[in-house]
Amino acid sequence: MSREPARNFDQQLLNLYEDYAHGLVDRREFMRRASTFAVGGVTVEALLSRLSPNYALAQQVAADDPRIRVERIEYASPKGGGTIAGLLVTPRSLSEKIPSVLVVHENRGLNPHIEDVARRFAAAGFLTLAPDALSPLGGYPGNDDEGRALQSKRSAEEMIQDFMAGAQFLAAHPQSNGKVGAVGFCFGGGVTNDLACRLPEIVKAAAPFYGRQPDLALVSQIKGALLIHYAELDTRINAGWPAYEQALQDARVQYEAHIYPGVNHAFFNDTTPRYDSEAAKLAWQRTVQFFQTKLK
Repeated sequence: MSREPARNFDQQLLNLYEDYAHGLVDRREFMRRASTFAVGGVTVEALLSRLSPNYALAQQVAADDPRIRVERIEYASPKGGGTIAGLLVTPRSLSEKIPSVLVVHENRGLNPHIEDVARRFAAAGFLTLAPDALSPLGGYPGNDDEGRALQSKRSAEEMIQDFMAGAQFLAAHPQSNGKVGAVGFCFGGGVTNDLACRLPEIVKAAAPFYGRQPDLALVSQIKGALLIHYAELDTRINAGWPAYEQALQDARVQYEAHIYPGVNHAFFNDTTPRYDSEAAKLAWQRTVQFFQTKLK
């Protein structure tokens, strides 16, 4: 089974899919506008299927990988959803307390791709927690369309509180050295920026991938370091970067930013045509090295 490359699709169609994936247009409007690109006997439904994540491609580190131990856990989030479920993944070879990483999912709950990302971080030596913000509504429902619909029903502030509680859970974990890194993608990238601002004593390093920028009035509260990943073709998210960068500079926050040329939003997600292997591998190497340096 192979993944179609982004070059197989018109950039306007990729942009339209981004709007659909982020709830900016509904399914009916996507279908109407995507019909322009349905030529040569290809149906709009087929186009949507080809653009959507294929989680059969999502596994780089298996759940039974001998390097890791995978657990389904719950933790308290009194200011958020009450009780939040998550995937806790631990390296099996532990001789001392280790740094931890909180993995924040996209706008659809804890799907198989994000679970795999959590396993990758554990295999790289980090105590890793991937919470599911859909826990109060029954958890990730098994497909992204329903996941997006469920997540839209939750309070944005309560979800941030859920991930804050997740970071606090990691900081207090008996196998943690108390230093927490946060990484997130899309919605999760925005939350990662928020966590750096709102938990400055706990989040020592944050690596947002193509996430919205935080409230600029809170940037001066950041005490940790940032490694920021953007996609060149992701103009909607990138529009907020100049003001964010200025705020980081004014607050003298330690940061490093990369805009990966010629790639789309979600270039790290290896289940979709927007995936770019070269950019994803480079971003991964940078992120692991960043956490290894800042959290030890």
